[in-house]
Amino acid sequence: MANMSGNTDGIPEELRAKVDKHLEPFTLSLEKLKDISIRFKDEMKKGLGKTTHHKACVKMLPTFVRATPDGTEKGDFLALDLGGTNFRVLHVQVKEQKVVKMDSQSCAIPQEIMVGPGKQLFDHIAACLSKFLDTQNLKGKTLPLGFTFSFPCEQKEIDKSILIRWTKGFNCSGVEGKDVVKLLKMAIQRRGDFNIDSVAMVNDTVGTMMSCGYPDSNCEIGMIIGTGTNACYMEDIKNVQRVVGEDGQMCINTEWGGFGDDNALNDILTEIDFEVDRTSINPGVHTFEKMISGMYLGDIVCLMLKKLAEEKLLFKGQVSDALRTPGKFETKFLSDIEKPRSGLENAKRILNSLDLKWDLTDLHVVQLVCDTISKRSADLCAACLATLANRIRTNRGLEKLKTTVGVDGTVYRKHPNFSTKLEERVKELAPQCEISFLISEDGSGKGAAMVTAVAQRLARQSRLLDSDDDGDNS
Repeated sequence: MANMSGNTDGIPEELRAKVDKHLEPFTLSLEKLKDISIRFKDEMKKGLGKTTHHKACVKMLPTFVRATPDGTEKGDFLALDLGGTNFRVLHVQVKEQKVVKMDSQSCAIPQEIMVGPGKQLFDHIAACLSKFLDTQNLKGKTLPLGFTFSFPCEQKEIDKSILIRWTKGFNCSGVEGKDVVKLLKMAIQRRGDFNIDSVAMVNDTVGTMMSCGYPDSNCEIGMIIGTGTNACYMEDIKNVQRVVGEDGQMCINTEWGGFGDDNALNDILTEIDFEVDRTSINPGVHTFEKMISGMYLGDIVCLMLKKLAEEKLLFKGQVSDALRTPGKFETKFLSDIEKPRSGLENAKRILNSLDLKWDLTDLHVVQLVCDTISKRSADLCAACLATLANRIRTNRGLEKLKTTVGVDGTVYRKHPNFSTKLEERVKELAPQCEISFLISEDGSGKGAAMVTAVAQRLARQSRLLDSDDDGDNS
């Protein structure tokens, strides 16, 4: 069995064999991962299809972002980032191939506004934006705005996005089924004390890709692996059957967390995965996300530790209340326990906090469990990421592709071994792709501004082409 931390040799052979038997369903061979990669490729095709997309679990949503940064973008931009109980307003200045200035301010959203009328929410956002413009001495300027709105939406154009449903504790009336850009503009008009220019709607995964695309023009994939998970990539427009057009590219938001919702991954789901799904707030959906993301990894480990204890292979058969309580074994515990030097000491501290009586062998078994389950997460993530890179290479008819993945999320950033294992597996699964990884710095802020900057550049280029055509025809 592959082992990330190298710290499991403190387990007697007979016990190790019994523990391995329980962990075996979480260990995926390279052949199995290649097979999963093919299944994901089929799901992507379904999501891109004109007649099949509505049935697809991997939604493959057009974002109307038609290019990545080319380094010529410049100017002043505003960004709004709404995705939780706080939202941020940002002023971003771009020139000479870098972001030269970024100021931001956070605004709280009171509970009564989160569940009140939609008009009240957007008036609150407009009021905070107005206050921010005052502090930045920007009231007289009319600036373009990038709007990161991290809720499920159907994007119709870069400046038109329909809210499908509220999540994350929001339930504002009169917003579902409506264009959130229009609602924001109406709130700004009601105030009448400032104006904004064009608005570009930005998904947080797209923001991750675009924030890395300014320093690295090879960045054509964005990935988040944190509390949740998602990825986006640049697709040839001719393959996006829901969008009219043959030329150029468009960023596709895959919504890959739904991979497997049609039972396509049932052969690799374990009884623990089924249990995690059954006790979740959304049973039957986000199958892939529940196997790999930070919201669920702690519970997967917890259920495995409970099972091993019940089998008398751990903690002398003792099961504490903490092991019976979802959410008590936090995902950050995996990162702490797998740290190369301090892992065992961290394991002692964590097991004590969970009222578990342990011996040295137990510590090594707990490390092995964490290692196996985080490795499965990295492997599955690699299988789908490799599919995206292979698709870009095939689309372009290239023998070799050089590309960069803009990446964010606490699992990738904080886990001591996750990024290494992911990158090793991707190399095996996409051998004709040379893939670099670049951590996104503030994708939801800087990335939103970059989407807006690219949209402005393309609009400028289009106007120049139109005026040239007019000149030719005169």
